[in-house]
Amino acid sequence: MRAVLQRVSQADVQVDQRVTGAIKQGILVLLGVAQGDNDSDVDYLVDKMINLRIFEDSDGKMNLSLLQIGGKVLAVSQFTLLADCRKGRRPGFSAAAPPQEADALYQAFVARVRQRGVEVECGVFQADMQVSLINDGPVTLLLDSRKEF
Repeated sequence: MRAVLQRVSQADVQVDQRVTGAIKQGILVLLGVAQGDNDSDVDYLVDKMINLRIFEDSDGKMNLSLLQIGGKVLAVSQFTLLADCRKGRRPGFSAAAPPQEADALYQAFVARVRQRGVEVECGVFQADMQVSLINDGPVTLLLDSRKEF
């Protein structure tokens, strides 16, 4: 499971010119589900995301977590994070989980973030979405539940 986290001062997602989710200070997470991902991948990403110390304290140091600042999450499913661009000119998506499986894990991710006391807004799974954000910093991080580096 892969996630791109962007620290934002505000973000929203629209489907058919209708806002389906909007937040102020917090994290925009673009979430890609890979074949073979399971609940342990969800738990890893949720725990890591809400506890990463990426928000500034009173000294201007990145020292506070999403939980500590009372920030919100805007979760957007994005299978293209699993693209393989190593060969040719067209990305391959064979590593992405099938839609039904991916949606179930995306929904589990959202539910677990909420269980941890964080307010979550969402995009629409498999929809054509327009995402707007003001990246604060900019701070953008990549998490992968399987990659060790």
